[in-house]
Amino acid sequence: MEKYIEIRGTNLFVKYLNPDSRKPTIIFLHDSLGCTKLWRDFPEKLGNATGCNYLVYDRLGYGKSDPMPTNPRPSNYLEIEADILNDLLIKLQIDSAILFGHSDGGSIALITASKYPSRIKGILCEAAHIFVEEITLRGIYEAKELYKNSNLAERLEKYHGNKVDILFNAWVETWTTSDFRNWNIEHFLHNISCPVLFIQGEADEYGTMAQVEKTVAQVKGKAEKYIIPNVGHTPHKEIPDQVLDRTIDFILQLAH
Repeated sequence: MEKYIEIRGTNLFVKYLNPDSRKPTIIFLHDSLGCTKLWRDFPEKLGNATGCNYLVYDRLGYGKSDPMPTNPRPSNYLEIEADILNDLLIKLQIDSAILFGHSDGGSIALITASKYPSRIKGILCEAAHIFVEEITLRGIYEAKELYKNSNLAERLEKYHGNKVDILFNAWVETWTTSDFRNWNIEHFLHNISCPVLFIQGEADEYGTMAQVEKTVAQVKGKAEKYIIPNVGHTPHKEIPDQVLDRTIDFILQLAH
């Protein structure tokens, strides 16, 4: 099922498969330049293999959802996205969710589980950030140069249409401001009581192992890490079969 759902006066594009209301729903949360379509067939494969429902949606400004009103975003924009996700879960009457978040989506997953624990059964946290690192900023500046000097904008337009400039600039401008340098969500971690699996490529160009270690050490629930050699920022695209195998095991343990 594909449809638009109005949340806080804006329309979000949602793809939702709900074959069994007794099973948990895996919610896929895309990265800073991602969208529903860029997950490709990964959600369907994970849903089918675990027997869970799954939901993929485009955040405001991405994919087929309404555009962002402006480039500038507040420093707590990821916390706002967690609140919006909770609104979406309420609207769809999803009371048992497993969050699979990539990059920005991973950070949103952690915040959501901290603020709204009763709805969240587990977290698959892939390449998330809990604070800003120099490697993150270097990666963003490199992406900014690619956007100016390559066909990156054209490639992103296939997925985001005429919203590309706004969403790209929102990402770059937010993360590279002096105000955002002190952004940190570690204070949310001690409230996370559900199981967490942190997936990280050792060659991630946007974050170091410190993101993983500090997250796993501070969450209250059972926390595991899946560290993958010679893999970058998007393990579910770079080695999808391996990530599927590991995440299927994690979800099947949660579902029992």
